Amino acid sequence: MHIRFGFDIGLTLPAPTTLVLLLHARPEYAPRLTRPQLLRCSADGPLEHFIDSFGNHATRLHTPAGPLELSMDAEIAHDGLPDLHLPDARQHAPCRLPAHTLRHLLPSRYCETDLLGNFAWSRFGRVPEGAARVQAVCDYVHGHLRFSYAQARNTRTAFQAWQEGVGVCRDFAHLAITLCRCLNIPARYATGYLGDIGVPRDPAPMDFSAWFEVFLDNRWIAFDARHNTRRIGRIVLAHGRDAADCAFITSYGAHTLDSFNVVTEETASCMPTACAA
Repeated sequence: MHIRFGFDIGLTLPAPTTLVLLLHARPEYAPRLTRPQLLRCSADGPLEHFIDSFGNHATRLHTPAGPLELSMDAEIAHDGLPDLHLPDARQHAPCRLPAHTLRHLLPSRYCETDLLGNFAWSRFGRVPEGAARVQAVCDYVHGHLRFSYAQARNTRTAFQAWQEGVGVCRDFAHLAITLCRCLNIPARYATGYLGDIGVPRDPAPMDFSAWFEVFLDNRWIAFDARHNTRRIGRIVLAHGRDAADCAFITSYGAHTLDSFNVVTEETASCMPTACAA
């Protein structure tokens, strides 16, 4: 299958401002693109592309005051299969984890492991290690939090979500990440596109989504505490410790969000070179 993905975002900037964007799919998706990711920007001036410390494709630009339009319309080949399912994936002891995963055991801006450690061990300490323990965390978070756009708050932490029992997809991810880290399972935040492919269409406007990945059996595996089911067609824009590392737009100055439209959907189109491969 092929998946079309992209966005149209409108901002207003009261003064000349520098922005850093995380709006490209991560570099590992490049070989599967059947229509390239061309970031269109209404402002004059160069776009500086670079890879950040988490391996994400970042873009820096400096824009004058006034309206700014950002858009993209790309396409990628996908195998049509749901998320990888490895129910017997093993957990690694901290002494045997690769060094690059250790930062994903530490507390971070939205993931207060020091506040939830005792609860995590009392709730999940007797669950078998590995994928079964991560799934138990997902089941708990999925049942404990109530999804509500109306009660979204960009300052809500994992501990606050746990106390309040409500959140949006980023809160589900933050709480699951925190509980996994408490249990010595490296966990990282993931955000990107997740369309209604293979599931009933959600009538709410499309948005970017957030989930998390854990390091088991020497690989990163996606889990989703909000939906708590395997899904088709995830396209990752950014990985990080939590949402603070994965902001779609970091603005070094004030701005107003005027419009926001995201699209990700299965499409029948297929470029000949991609089909031949």
